[in-house]
Amino acid sequence: MTDKTSPVSFLQDELPSDSRHSRQLARRQMIAEAVMAEGSMRIEDLTERFGVSLMTAHRDVDELVSRGLFRKTRGIVTAAATSLIESSDVYRANRQASEKKMIAAAAMQFIEPGQAIFLDDSTTVLQMASHLPAKVPLTAITNSLTLMNALKDMHDVNLLALGGQYYNWCNAFMGRMTINEINRLRADVAFISMSAIIDDAVFHQSPEIVDIKRAMFDSAAKRILLMDHTKFERRALHNFAALSEFDVVIVDEKTPAAHLERMQSKNINVVVARGDKERS
Repeated sequence: MTDKTSPVSFLQDELPSDSRHSRQLARRQMIAEAVMAEGSMRIEDLTERFGVSLMTAHRDVDELVSRGLFRKTRGIVTAAATSLIESSDVYRANRQASEKKMIAAAAMQFIEPGQAIFLDDSTTVLQMASHLPAKVPLTAITNSLTLMNALKDMHDVNLLALGGQYYNWCNAFMGRMTINEINRLRADVAFISMSAIIDDAVFHQSPEIVDIKRAMFDSAAKRILLMDHTKFERRALHNFAALSEFDVVIVDEKTPAAHLERMQSKNINVVVARGDKERS
C-alpha cells in the first residue's frame, strides 16, 4: 500500500500501478494541496497550472469532491475549513513529516517484543510501521486501512484488522462495529495522535474518530500520545482526554519551552523526540 506520506497517498491501492495511473494520483494530490492552500480555485486555472485538459481537470476534481474534501460550483472548487477537511488523510499527509518521523522513532522505546499494541489511523502513528520489524514478534491492532496494508506482509507481526464502516476520507474503519471489536480486546499499549492540545487536554474535529480512539485508550494498559509542536497552535471541537491521563506524551524538539515546562510542572511524563544527532 502507498504510504500516506507519499505524493499518491490518498487513493486506494486497487488502481493499477502503471505510469499513467501514477501520474494521475500524483496530480490529484497536488491539486488537493493547491486548492487547500488557496481556499478556492477556478477549474480553468487548474488546467493551466497542471497542464491538463478541462475534462481531465473536472474528473480529478470530481474524485476529490466524492471524498467529501471539496465543493464544486459553477467551475470553482472550494475547500471549506470543515472538520472533514481537517481530518482527511489528504490534508494530514505531508504536514510536519520530519517531526512525525522523529516522534514515531521515539515511540518505539515503549514497545517490547511479544506485546499487543493498538495503532490508530493517524499519519504520525503510521510512521511507526517501518520500525516494527525491530520489535517482533508483535500483535498489531488497527482500524487504518493504510496500516493494514503496510503490515499485512510483515514477518512475525500478527495483524488484527478492525472492521466496521469504511470512511473514505480518512481511509479507516469506524462506527459501532469497530468499537465493539475494540471493547473485546485488551492490549499492552495504545499509540494515539490527536489534532489539538488546548488547556493541557487533547481534542479532535471528528466525534467518530474520538469514539474509536477512546475505545483503544480504555482497552490498553499503557497509553502513549504522539503530538508534534503545531498541535499546540491549533483548535478542535471535541474533547478527548487530559494530557495527564496519558502515561507518556511524545513531542518534537520544536515544541516551545514554555509548553514543556508547564507540562513537566504538572507531572506529565513528556518525552522530546530529537534528530539523529541528539535523540534522547
